[in-house]
Amino acid sequence: MKKLTTVGKISVIVVILFLVSLWLYPMWRIDLKAPQYPGGLSMYIWINDIKGDVDVVNGLNHYIGMKTIHKSDFKEFVYLPLTMMIYMGLGLIVLLMNRKIGYYIWSGIYIIIALFSFYDFYKWEYDYGHNLDPHAPIQVPGMAYQPPLIGYKKMLNFEVLSQPHVAGWFYICAGAILVGVSFFEWKKRTSK
Repeated sequence: MKKLTTVGKISVIVVILFLVSLWLYPMWRIDLKAPQYPGGLSMYIWINDIKGDVDVVNGLNHYIGMKTIHKSDFKEFVYLPLTMMIYMGLGLIVLLMNRKIGYYIWSGIYIIIALFSFYDFYKWEYDYGHNLDPHAPIQVPGMAYQPPLIGYKKMLNFEVLSQPHVAGWFYICAGAILVGVSFFEWKKRTSK
C-alpha cells in the first residue's frame, strides 16, 4: 500500500501547525544569572529576531572582548523563515499527493534542516565565545565564553542556561512525530 494512512495524513497537518508556532513564540532562550543580576538576564531567539536583555548582555560582553549581538548579523533570520515556509508548503503537497514516499522524503528534509540548524547555532556560539577582542579590558588567559548549545555552564561569575523555548519544543516534537510516523508508515507497508 503506497498511500498514506490516516495517521500519516493527520501528522502532516499536526507538523505544519506545530511549525506555525515558530512565528508565535521564541525558539530558544538563554538565561544568565550572577550576583550583580539576581533577577537574571534573558535572551529570546525567535525564527527572525533576538529579543530580551540583548543590550545589557552586549554591554557586559564588551568587557571580556565578545562581539556585540545585532539582529542584522544573522543571515539565519532571513533564510530560516523562508526555509520553513517552503517546508510547510511541501507538506501540503505531500498531503495532496498522498504517497508514503513523499512523506519519507519530507521527513528526511526536516531532519537535514534540523541538524543543519543546530550545527549553525553551535558554530555561531563557538565563534561568539572564542574569537575575542585581544584589547578587551578584562582578559583571562585560556578562557573561552562559548555558551552551551543546550544545558548549563558556569562562566566566570555567570551561570548560563540554554534551552528550547515554546516554539523550540514544538520544533523538536514535530521532528519526533515525523520520525515516529515514518516508522509507523513503513511498518504498515511491510505488515501487509
